[in-house]
Amino acid sequence: MAEVKYYTKEGLQKLKDELEQLETIQRPGISRQIAEARDKGDLSENAEYDAAKNAQGMLELQISKLQEEIRNARIIDESKMDSSKVLILSVVKIKNITNKAVMTYTLVPESEADLKSGKISVSSPIAQGLLGKKVGDTAEIQVPAGKITFEIIEVSR
Repeated sequence: MAEVKYYTKEGLQKLKDELEQLETIQRPGISRQIAEARDKGDLSENAEYDAAKNAQGMLELQISKLQEEIRNARIIDESKMDSSKVLILSVVKIKNITNKAVMTYTLVPESEADLKSGKISVSSPIAQGLLGKKVGDTAEIQVPAGKITFEIIEVSR
């Protein structure tokens, strides 16, 4: 059975856009390459034809995986979530108790994580340590460098 994955509306739309691009732009492009290589004659010694057929197989596999992922995708309904505690899609402002550094992260599904834009995977060690906590709570989180204690300063959506 396929694994259900959760997405924001934007994350699911991004998958759908990628699938559309593969089906409407890349698939016809590879078909043209195969036709051009076929027109060049003897297929048994045609490396161009073999390469295009290989690329077609890889593309079809990628399309199939994306279709499966979209079929099993579920959108997270933010309206039914408790905004007083840290959950998926929460924007959390935390303070490192040791060095007083303040950081803000948004907890997102694994497939949408992007540290540069402050989005961390809900399955990351920091997010796991913050889940269920409320403003004023502290969380002791095991990271590769050791244990770090964070105080939750703010939780929002």
